[in-house]
Amino acid sequence: MKILATAALALSTAILPASVFARDLTVGLSASTTSMDPQFYVVGPNSAMARNVFDGLVNQDARQQIQPALAESWDRIDDTTWEFKLRANVKFHDGSDFTAEDVAASIKRVPLAATNSPSSFTPYVKAITAVEAVDPLTVRIKTDGPTPLLLNNLSRIAILPAEQGETPTEEMNKGNGVIGTGPFKFVSWTPDDNIVLARNDDYWGEKAAWDKVTFRIFKNSSARVAAILSGDVDLIENIPTADTRRLEGTPSLNVVKATGNRLMYLHMDQDREESPFAKGPDGRNPLVKKEVRRALSLSLNREAIVDRIMDGQGTPAGQVVPEGYFGYDDALKVEAYDPEAAKKLLADAGYPNGFDLTFHASNDRYPNDSKVAQAVGQFFSRIGVNTAVETLPGSVYFSRASAREFSFIMGGAAVETGEPSGVLGPLLETYGPNAGQGNRGRYSNPEFDATLDKARKTLDDGERETLLKKATEIAMDDLGIIPLFFLNYTWAAKQGLSYEGRSDGYTLPYYVTAQ
Repeated sequence: MKILATAALALSTAILPASVFARDLTVGLSASTTSMDPQFYVVGPNSAMARNVFDGLVNQDARQQIQPALAESWDRIDDTTWEFKLRANVKFHDGSDFTAEDVAASIKRVPLAATNSPSSFTPYVKAITAVEAVDPLTVRIKTDGPTPLLLNNLSRIAILPAEQGETPTEEMNKGNGVIGTGPFKFVSWTPDDNIVLARNDDYWGEKAAWDKVTFRIFKNSSARVAAILSGDVDLIENIPTADTRRLEGTPSLNVVKATGNRLMYLHMDQDREESPFAKGPDGRNPLVKKEVRRALSLSLNREAIVDRIMDGQGTPAGQVVPEGYFGYDDALKVEAYDPEAAKKLLADAGYPNGFDLTFHASNDRYPNDSKVAQAVGQFFSRIGVNTAVETLPGSVYFSRASAREFSFIMGGAAVETGEPSGVLGPLLETYGPNAGQGNRGRYSNPEFDATLDKARKTLDDGERETLLKKATEIAMDDLGIIPLFFLNYTWAAKQGLSYEGRSDGYTLPYYVTAQ
């Protein structure tokens, strides 16, 4: 009887679909993680991957609202002192206990991890003057003045074990010391190919649904779509706009869409009289003139770019945060398409016959980035600017852009903190060791800097929002950057899987569930 029962069980098991027992998930990503150090480089793919392995004191939900994470609660003791009560019985992936000492060490590590970073996390902690472990589950943070955005900033800071406080980025990129408290543990990383994670069975929250997650990199959009159609992967992000309708009509797939917070923008060299790829008849850089920057902005038909190139998967932009976000300014409208006005501005600026410009952009980082760049170049050419367009792989492009080898570039900036300073600071604040790390055009305006700094220190929400709007208006009037549009985010998953789209565009397997 025992043998028969065993055989019957084996037979019943054999006829069940493999998916009942398969607890592995394979995800197709559109861009590579460039570092496993969660405190090294503020860039979307790195930040998204870090959220799988690491927690902050607080995290952001799918709409970027602050939620408790390693801190269960917090109080503002006075204008410059915050106290956090930490979650008890939390374990790091190596089995060690999480305590206040780990928080202190992690925050102190951020400036150390900034070495050679194209855009560091230092601005998120620069207001912090002291971190004190009051007891194992209480941490007190002092700031150099009122810091109402401290929670938003701390949501960007991954917490590591204290003993990893001096682990260099190079070691983490070898897989050493990639230890967090998140829902998944690090297993392996093959740059530009794959990342493998395993479920953290000691996670303080609800356990992830997946024993193992394999992220595969498909920079080629067609290859990514082919992988989901063939069943080689279970979920992909960033569906190419031309394929969205086809995938929506595929019965075996479920398409998810979310209004995104990533601003596609143009950045131009504004502080050098001579620039490598922008030259007027006199050999000087025309981009230093505000009238020229305004002309270039007026030459762009943003609605056409969104409709024809992005297939409607975007929203034309005239500022740094989308409508509905804290700090959105109703007074700032999208620049109207007016090529004739653009030509007149160029002539008034001393360039009636235009000038020579080479425009650089990535070709594998954002949806349709190469096509958007070509369209931008065509719009510039129509007003008389002799424009050449060169696109490069992101792995080459961003490092060269940070080294200021270019004159005019395209980028994408997510509203990492959920409000305007998360973009205004990195992109437009005067460049320095602790500010403007992503300010590749070196825009600088003391009034803007002062207004943004005051906003960061204003505790009253209404007053702070007014200041953020003023800072935005200053920068947009100066054309410190030229906003193009906000990306919409898309995912495709096998039927039977569900995923709530996120406004930050992150693909987080913890929130992928089987229906």
